[in-house]
Amino acid sequence: MAFWKKAKLGKSPGKRFYTREEIKMVGWCMNKNIFVSIIPGKGLDDWFLEIKLNGKTHTDSKLYTGLEALDKLYEYYKYYYDKHNKQ
Repeated sequence: MAFWKKAKLGKSPGKRFYTREEIKMVGWCMNKNIFVSIIPGKGLDDWFLEIKLNGKTHTDSKLYTGLEALDKLYEYYKYYYDKHNKQ
């Protein structure tokens, strides 16, 4: 007889609705090996951002709240999209 414990829920930065333009920028960056992640900090609503560019990892040293981190995530994607997408 097997039984499983219910998995504990982790912390979350919250939810944010995104636009079609933001989805386009994120997809383009991911295709170019540019990834931005939200990493949990020690506090309940503390978050860092981690940027991976072609295999190299860089961490933003600033500490963000959940919604600030989500906004900054898309701001970074927009920055790299605008910088490298010369049309």
